[in-house]
Amino acid sequence: MKFPHANRVVLAYSGGLDTTVAIPWLIEHAGAEVLALLVDVGQPDDMPAAVARALSAGASKARLVDARDEFAYGCCLPALKANALYEGVYPLVSALSRPLIVEKLVEEARAEGADAVAHGCTGKGNDQVRFELSIAALAPDLKVLAPARHWGFTRDDSLAYAKSHGIWYSGAARPPYSIDENLWGRAIECGALEDAWEEPPEDAYSLTAGAAASSEIPDVATIEFADGAPIALDGIPLSFPDLIAALGGRAGAQGVGRIDHIENRTVGIKSREIYECPAAIPLIAAHKALEAMVLTKDEARFKAQVEAAWAELAYGGKWHTPLRKALDAFIATTQAAVQGTVKLRMHKGSVAVAGRRSLFSLYDAGLATYGKGDPFDHAAADGFLKIASMEIATLARTRGAAAPVPEGNAHEAAHVAQPVA
Repeated sequence: MKFPHANRVVLAYSGGLDTTVAIPWLIEHAGAEVLALLVDVGQPDDMPAAVARALSAGASKARLVDARDEFAYGCCLPALKANALYEGVYPLVSALSRPLIVEKLVEEARAEGADAVAHGCTGKGNDQVRFELSIAALAPDLKVLAPARHWGFTRDDSLAYAKSHGIWYSGAARPPYSIDENLWGRAIECGALEDAWEEPPEDAYSLTAGAAASSEIPDVATIEFADGAPIALDGIPLSFPDLIAALGGRAGAQGVGRIDHIENRTVGIKSREIYECPAAIPLIAAHKALEAMVLTKDEARFKAQVEAAWAELAYGGKWHTPLRKALDAFIATTQAAVQGTVKLRMHKGSVAVAGRRSLFSLYDAGLATYGKGDPFDHAAADGFLKIASMEIATLARTRGAAAPVPEGNAHEAAHVAQPVA
């Protein structure tokens, strides 16, 4: 299939081999002028070197956008308030950054009069979905070019193509893993990790210490929240990005935040994913613990459903949709009461809530106690239980009481209720 033509294209540039090679490839196959856009969301790369690499590869312009604060407050904070964990496990590290990168990509395309945008995603990954659904939502008129879905290059092919075009690439030695990192965490895949039976080797990790290297002394941290947002660590006020960095460093030293997950990708395949989220995991644990104290039972139970839906939308690239915005609006109504402090105990790869307090707490120790001075009216339970059991008793009278299951034969027992004569 012939590759689409474009006049001017803005490429979502990472500085890696594939997007570097994509620059001359797009010039050659799309006949386009290529502008490279590198969006900083907290990845540890040498950004000035990456910009220089794009220019040396043939980009007519290369620009770096510092979006770390926008990413923290506009993407990570809503995810925290949503307690967002895809499949109950993954804090959406990569998924959260893609919609913001696309926003910057579209802004650059409009400013530069481009008729197309491009990305370096492959045909079997999730990121192509996240990029292209966000582009469709924000700029459906722009062409979307995906060279990695067309060229069929292996890594060796990419290196050979780079060499043939006079591109020096510092990452020519094959790295053992594919890595994506930002403020919220680190995603690691490929290589030895593809064998789901084998334990991930220690060299896959960089943000967290293994059991042998982590501290023998537990680290107890307190996190203060206001309107659902963390605002202080151990009583010291911090910006959200700084708090992520400070807590992540301490939690990582304790080995907290490692995730090994068999994940259901949007494209319909399962993949083995390794994540390091030393800040996200304890922050979500603390936030959930505070919500459990201040939200009503109905709010908490319904919010759990909203959280699962929110995570599915973000994972599947549907960030820029009315439903995600509507879920955010509901979540916002629950966060006014999420004020208080949570104490966390981090040690040897685990994080546990050790205490919590809030002026908005619905937990009343006086009512909960079984000790002396208990003000609860135990006799009032008589009337409550008569009402609560009324439907069940009526059901038993009309359909027959349920027979007890014989002990040891639960898997074989079957009871067919008979109406009472």
